[in-house]
Amino acid sequence: MKRLGFVGLGVMGGPMAGHLIEAGHSVVVWNRTASKASVFADTGAEIADSLADLAEQCDVIFLCVGRSEDVEECIHAMTPSAKPGTIFVDHSTISPSVAAMLHRTLSEDGFRFIDAPITGGSMGAQSGKLTIFCGGDEATFNEVEPLMQAYGKTVAYVGPGGKGQMMKMANQIAVGGALIGLCESLAFAKRAGLDIAQTRELLSGGAAGSWAFENYGPKILDQDWTPGFSINNQVKDFGYCREVASEIGASIPMTELTECLLSELIKQGRGEETTAALFDLLARGENS
Repeated sequence: MKRLGFVGLGVMGGPMAGHLIEAGHSVVVWNRTASKASVFADTGAEIADSLADLAEQCDVIFLCVGRSEDVEECIHAMTPSAKPGTIFVDHSTISPSVAAMLHRTLSEDGFRFIDAPITGGSMGAQSGKLTIFCGGDEATFNEVEPLMQAYGKTVAYVGPGGKGQMMKMANQIAVGGALIGLCESLAFAKRAGLDIAQTRELLSGGAAGSWAFENYGPKILDQDWTPGFSINNQVKDFGYCREVASEIGASIPMTELTECLLSELIKQGRGEETTAALFDLLARGENS
């Protein structure tokens, strides 16, 4: 049996690592904030003392951290002690150019790398129903796909190194459009004197219905701004979208607008709230 490592046990990574353990895999975990790893002590997982300790024990290492530089830092800490042929599977959302670079450099050093960003939110992580976009060597993907099925309802190979992140950028552009559509619609309904609960119910059943209406609508009705996916993370991802759009000559005006509006919430100190808090900004008319 392959020994698996999991680095990054946050809102997404914690449940994903849990699904691997529940599926019967031998798992070693590590998290920068040690308390998030300690909760795995009674699950059968081993808690590594360091990234180097984790790397020397594992055949496949999954990462689910924050930014491009976090992924690079973690991998650079692990490669000196990792076994030749170790597969790194990165579930973080990072720059596609950084992902492509990691494919090249890790291959040159005798390792393998799959960029495998995820979508489905914290609810998808908890239920094990994430969608995963995978870029890299197809034979390597075929080797790790059964492992990812522990927490993915759709695990898709989309092309060579970096293409998984490119697909995630397309996803985030669509997510941004759905988010601003939902928040603007319900903010309009509130200003118009409509019952926003009824508005959300009626619109969800017609052409306006979407994942955003189903999952963010209840949070808006409850004024619950606790994050599944934070504003800070969404704006970080939009920055990567703009980077790629500039490189390929794509126009993404809706994404740029949504990023601008969410950035207003960050200026107000609300960056760790859910992206659905955009409704609050629009409903209060603070975007004008």
